Amino acid sequence: MKQLHKLWASALFGLILSSTSAAAWASNHMPFILGSVESADLQSVVAKTQNALQNNGFEVVGSYAPNADTQVLVVTNNALKALAAASEKGGFGAMERVSIVNRNGQVQVSYTNPVYMWNAYRMKGDIMPVQKAMQAALGATKEFGAEKGLSADELREYHYKMMMPYFDDEDELAEYGSYDEAVKKVEAGLASGKAGAKKVYRIDIPGTKMSVFGVALTNGEAADQFIQSKIDVNVESHAAHFPYELLVVDDEVVALNGKFRIALNWPSLSMMGDGSFMSISNAPDDIIKALKAVAKNQAVEKESGLY
Repeated sequence: MKQLHKLWASALFGLILSSTSAAAWASNHMPFILGSVESADLQSVVAKTQNALQNNGFEVVGSYAPNADTQVLVVTNNALKALAAASEKGGFGAMERVSIVNRNGQVQVSYTNPVYMWNAYRMKGDIMPVQKAMQAALGATKEFGAEKGLSADELREYHYKMMMPYFDDEDELAEYGSYDEAVKKVEAGLASGKAGAKKVYRIDIPGTKMSVFGVALTNGEAADQFIQSKIDVNVESHAAHFPYELLVVDDEVVALNGKFRIALNWPSLSMMGDGSFMSISNAPDDIIKALKAVAKNQAVEKESGLY
């Protein structure tokens, strides 16, 4: 009888899941959504985009420019923070990143696909309110960023190729005596600009000892501008890939492995040739070295290529 109860409970859970977030599981997804393309100057579109996000319940927590033709806005809301709090290492998915990019006089407004990231970061809860709010704010012309979409199951076990890292193969950067100490150390590392890193935002996840920091990188092959110049070469820009995250969870500081984090946003990137992973072959290691320097508030070795 107890086993029968378990089976009924499992079936009921599946029914509830399907009724609340079926769209997040039912079809294939791509990393980004193109909201609109406008014939206007970059900064006027940035201002318009920021207002639209705020009018639809989002808080703009950070903004920065990887290059002169690109502006990235990072936003969150209560729904995203609640999803993050309910999920293991959910802080990685506590934000939406929005890129405003001038491509040949046309300004593209794109953003990270909420359903795609929710699945890739193995988050719980219902992502559809966030999906609908982003679409209401910025539109949804089409999904892009992959040759074909990935299913929810594929995203929840995503890795680029055999022997490449998964979501839970994160890099452990530092460990301290407490959450407060870890947060202070990261803040200090960002304030001192270790390895050319700059703070873009910080989001504290309510009810947890978890904070996520957005980090812009400027040195060596870790630099956002370097990576964008090498692989962000398609018609629609992937600039909403930036910035990278540092996550403080309890007394630890962790980051997603660079090979996972980059591939997640360029899942169809080839291994060889121009505009391939080989063109940024040193980037994943340089990114982790830079983030570790921030997490420990220490300099990196001169021979690392980050100077």
